Amino acid sequence: MSSAASSRPKSVPRGRVDKRKAILDAAFTVFARRGYAQACVQEIAEEAGVAKPTVYSHLSDKETLFRHAVEAALDALLEEKLTVIGRLRARAPDEDPHAALTDLAHGLARICCGEPARALRRLTYAQAAQFPDLAETTQERTVHRPRAALADRLARLSLAGALRPCDPEQAAEHFFALLTGPLESRSLLGTRRVPAAELRGTAEAAVDTFLRAYAGDRQLSQTTAEGDRPDGS
Repeated sequence: MSSAASSRPKSVPRGRVDKRKAILDAAFTVFARRGYAQACVQEIAEEAGVAKPTVYSHLSDKETLFRHAVEAALDALLEEKLTVIGRLRARAPDEDPHAALTDLAHGLARICCGEPARALRRLTYAQAAQFPDLAETTQERTVHRPRAALADRLARLSLAGALRPCDPEQAAEHFFALLTGPLESRSLLGTRRVPAAELRGTAEAAVDTFLRAYAGDRQLSQTTAEGDRPDGS
């Protein structure tokens, strides 16, 4: 065998990757159901459909299993949010941003109040003292990175005149605050399932308030005129 061939990194077998993912998914399910203290590796193994030694061959102990399960769930949640935010870029830059931002707010609201996000909040809040680094990781992936992605889209809307000239990072922070603040209250910090009608109403109110502050002159005049019509039509 040549030295070049021997120096190539060995690929991880697909079956092992799939089994690891199954274990992490099962671990998150069990931790969300039982809490960290009450969850046991045997139950996680049964949920994943593998033997208990197989779990330990992938992840050495319960603490490591918890960390990796939470991080995998955070990555999945981040990917969902970035996908929804990314759709804002595909809109024509000179169109009225109300519809695009409302679609965005609806998508983010569904993610934020979905069961995976609610379970993550419950777990990270409950274990913040024992796993302070995970609390920081959660903040980075659920708040900072989505906010940075949204700031990029809002900057484009501002340059196109759809939004007034603004600090896009501050605008993104305000958008998320208007949306997630009420959602946290309505979901009782992730312990209550928010009905679809409440999600829609909260998302639409967040966008209306945001555009009152950030709409470009043309969009703001249209919004104001529509709101001032006696029949609302």
